[in-house]
Amino acid sequence: MSEALLEIHKVRQSFPKADAGELLVLDGVELTLAEGELVALLGRSGSGKSTLLRLIAGLAFPTAGELRYLGQPVSGPAPGIAMVFQSFALFPWMTVLQNVQLGLEAMGLPAEEVRSRALAAIDLIGLDGFESAYPRELSGGMRQRVGFARALVVHPNILLMDEPFSALDVLTAETLRTDFLELWGDGRMPIKGILLVTHNIEEAVLMSDRILVFSTNPGRIVSEIKVELAHPRSRLDPDFRELVDRIYVEMTAQAGGPRSTPHAERFPQVPMGTILPRVGTNIMAGLLEALAAAPYNGRADLPVIASALQLEIDELFPIAEALYMLRFVRIEGGDIHLTDEGRRFVEAELAERKRIFAHHLTSYITLAAHIRRVLDERASHAAPRHRFTDELEDHMTADAAEHTLRAVTGWSRYAELFAYDAQRTIFTLDNPA
Repeated sequence: MSEALLEIHKVRQSFPKADAGELLVLDGVELTLAEGELVALLGRSGSGKSTLLRLIAGLAFPTAGELRYLGQPVSGPAPGIAMVFQSFALFPWMTVLQNVQLGLEAMGLPAEEVRSRALAAIDLIGLDGFESAYPRELSGGMRQRVGFARALVVHPNILLMDEPFSALDVLTAETLRTDFLELWGDGRMPIKGILLVTHNIEEAVLMSDRILVFSTNPGRIVSEIKVELAHPRSRLDPDFRELVDRIYVEMTAQAGGPRSTPHAERFPQVPMGTILPRVGTNIMAGLLEALAAAPYNGRADLPVIASALQLEIDELFPIAEALYMLRFVRIEGGDIHLTDEGRRFVEAELAERKRIFAHHLTSYITLAAHIRRVLDERASHAAPRHRFTDELEDHMTADAAEHTLRAVTGWSRYAELFAYDAQRTIFTLDNPA
């Protein structure tokens, strides 16, 4: 480890809103990357991780704070910083060789050097023999290898990786991670430091030297965890599992409320200004049923049940949050517990499930109770959609308001609390009893 390749100090990023307010995406981010480090930025979607990568790459500029690369302010795209994208981002009309050569040609290097360096990068990343192939002829894993070769060929000091394995199937992602770590560990890649954005906890533990855990709305670094496990790492190693569990505890502390609050305060009513997770009732019921059954019998370690159900963090946490808001589960540390009401829901027939769900929805989700109250009070028992989106936009962005209203509409339809006519864009009591 030597002096920092990258220094980020008090970075804040916000975007203007239509109502003249601002959407705060990143707040007070402090980060360093030293030579020889692979640092993972771990957090859920919407925590500002990819936005931070764009700032580092010089593709955008922060609202406040400072980013310094090799001691100099980042004022635009910097030579020596390259990025690998989740979506491969290849030019479909170019061959593998042409895609990899593109960055070198932009640097104005001699044609002979461009070709020799591109061929060497293609060989390094395991695509020798595919130089004349087009992206459409390659599998997803091979296309991502082209993305790596294109980034490495310019010999960057810092490689930024924005969820580079998330678009791949499980086996392909595992192979590509293993090959990448072997090249990095052997010092065969012409890079000095790596920032990896991911929402996969096991991937972060498997690959990184340090993990920076981000909160959401806005994105802040809430925890820094050193990974001191020797490479190659095994997911079956007890120390590996213990670290995964610890990170789940850190992240569920953000998702499920404070870990040490008194029982009476664990289930506050969800206020109007809360962005609701858009999770279907079938999925919520499925998690409750899995949690109630053996081997969990009402309590599960989040990493264990996530693995058993093949759910990643961005899939599991919204379900758990929705159930927490509705008082069907408690989230404590890295564990999820079925409440008595959650167990009653699981054991009930469909009609009774709907009644239980409707009671919890109106009791604990302020927005659902508010919409139903407005519909009850009006002689027509109807209200336009914009009546509620306008109210929500006092607390959140237009996109978040849309997301939240869709969530509560789906839950309320299941509970037969109220109906929504999408053609006329009005809420009514026409169908519910």
